[in-house]
Amino acid sequence: MTTKPLLTALLPLVSDLSRDLPDQERYRRLLQAMRSLLPCDAAALLRLDGEWLVPLAVDGLSPDTLGRRFRVSEHPRFQILLSRPEPTRFASDSELPDPYDGLVNAADADLEVHDCMGCPLMVDERPWGLVTLDALTPGQFQSLELDALQAFASLAAATVTVAERIEHLALRAEDEHLRAEIYRQASGQDKELIGQSAAHKRLVEEIRLVGGSDLTVLITGETGVGKELVAQALHQASSRADKPLVSLNCAALPDTLVESELFGHVRGAFTGAHGERRGKFELANGGTLFLDEVGELPLTVQAKLLRVLQSGQLQRLGSDREHRVDVRLIAATNRDLAAEVRNGNFRADFYHRLSVYPLHVPPLRERGRDVLLLAGYFLEQNRSRLGLNSLRLSHDAQTALVAYDWPGNVRELEHLIGRSALKALGQHPDRPRILTLEAIDLDLRVTPPTTGPQPSSAAPLQVAALPEGGLREAVDIYQRQAIEACLQRHHDNWAAAARELGLDRANLSRLARRLGLR
Repeated sequence: MTTKPLLTALLPLVSDLSRDLPDQERYRRLLQAMRSLLPCDAAALLRLDGEWLVPLAVDGLSPDTLGRRFRVSEHPRFQILLSRPEPTRFASDSELPDPYDGLVNAADADLEVHDCMGCPLMVDERPWGLVTLDALTPGQFQSLELDALQAFASLAAATVTVAERIEHLALRAEDEHLRAEIYRQASGQDKELIGQSAAHKRLVEEIRLVGGSDLTVLITGETGVGKELVAQALHQASSRADKPLVSLNCAALPDTLVESELFGHVRGAFTGAHGERRGKFELANGGTLFLDEVGELPLTVQAKLLRVLQSGQLQRLGSDREHRVDVRLIAATNRDLAAEVRNGNFRADFYHRLSVYPLHVPPLRERGRDVLLLAGYFLEQNRSRLGLNSLRLSHDAQTALVAYDWPGNVRELEHLIGRSALKALGQHPDRPRILTLEAIDLDLRVTPPTTGPQPSSAAPLQVAALPEGGLREAVDIYQRQAIEACLQRHHDNWAAAARELGLDRANLSRLARRLGLR
């Protein structure tokens, strides 16, 4: 590779540094330039975040890769890449497990056997992350000059360095802290807010907006959408982040114990009260109190809570002594509290005190392809838990996940991935290196929309007969029809069709050739 093509590819990246571009677009262009120079089927940019590598941009890899979080200690190839200052090229027959086994997009290819190389990106003389390249053809990287990748990586690192410095100039230190912590679990649990859809971005922006205030927030949304995660993100985005976040599930306690849990009690206040006990309000003093399922609170408790919120003073059960607390309240419910007020099941004054800032968490079915990112996150968790080298979704399984309505939302998805992975593993007498979840493993019953009259509940379900090739042939027919329709809409523009279908152009071309469309 000569110097001229290298500079030709990288000069636009340098020019972009003076432009106001989203980080995701900046990273996409970085990978695009790299793939134009180096022959590969997939490329990825990963940022080192403690003991994890977080994918920021991928090209040629399964879309769920962006939702995965790779623990460095579980992936020897990543460990080696980070330990060496220079680029590393792994032998095609290397016995080390590859983190991307099964994730490289390709039709009818051996996803396990491929070439891999990578290089660390150093920012301020510290490892910032990795750039990785993968090729499905064994030996494809053998003729590649490592100094060419080193030169590109050095310029790429310089690009990242400048981008980071621009970001630091644009944002104050506390803003950087908020941006990072919104995507962290405050309680130390290995969960985070993941998504790239417009609905998810609006939610994150609202969290950033209201998080820095002391306003009472009422989080609404269906069961399983992640309301507790949103509450944790709000706490971490506030000035109270270094103080406790105390949670109470109001639906999990009998009415007789709710007051004691909230306000505490003194010795002898009731049968079994053998000593003094602080309630959740006192435990959360200076921090945040999160009341989950707040719609389940009895009316009598609502009145006492209202007093505490208004005056900041409370009394333990059985005591006349006043205790002053400074607590920010965040509440959550899946019920329509306005309707409960109208029905007399919820106090109107307490409702208005809670809903100073209503925050709605969108259901999973309104978040589009976020389901694949979340699936990737849960796949990586289960891969580690089951001791697998790779756990992936087939294209048919991805299509099924996107098409499903998700009445149980993210919680349902989490349980589905765990259950399906375990069942699929049980079907293999010998543990496979790559475990692929097919659509049939997910057992999702997708109901297509209908415009005509609905059949009677007693009528048997009519299922169209499968072609001679079975389910696979039916899927091929569907894919062929979908691609043809998309091409027709875009007047045979393959690049535009690939964007609509969410595929890399090269991968769409391979799929089209397999289906006989090219």
